[in-house]
Amino acid sequence: MEQNEKLPPVSKEALWYFNNYILLKDYYNRTISRIAARCIRKGNIAIEEYPFYGYILDVLDEICEVGDYILKHKELYPYVESRMKGGLETFKKNLEEYRKELENNSSPDMIKEDASEVQKMKEALKVVTKEEDPTVGAGMNMDQLMDKLLKNAPKKSE
Repeated sequence: MEQNEKLPPVSKEALWYFNNYILLKDYYNRTISRIAARCIRKGNIAIEEYPFYGYILDVLDEICEVGDYILKHKELYPYVESRMKGGLETFKKNLEEYRKELENNSSPDMIKEDASEVQKMKEALKVVTKEEDPTVGAGMNMDQLMDKLLKNAPKKSE
């Protein structure tokens, strides 16, 4: 993004942070859309169950870091006002929403622990997966199907 005559000059580093924030916001939105689509293709799993869910949190963390830099560098405020829809007020509101989203989600280590807990619950509840029984979810499990077939099988004549 080039500096123009109306905006005060800022350092290349500050301008880089400003541009990076804009790019990260767009990237975050596209990443969420892509991962949501992946989750649907993986059997409609919850986004939190996606194996690389922690990456979303990493992007959120970077957005917050870059946003904090912008907040601390008031010389960037005219750029925010000029180039971001809603100006500084909306920027602060959005940054706070990103921060809450990050805080409301688990760290990657906690996600691994949660996945471990989910597996323990499945084992305790004896949840059968499609790998174990391909008929799961089809109305009958393998044992029920075999019982039905054997019950309805023609009897041998003596």
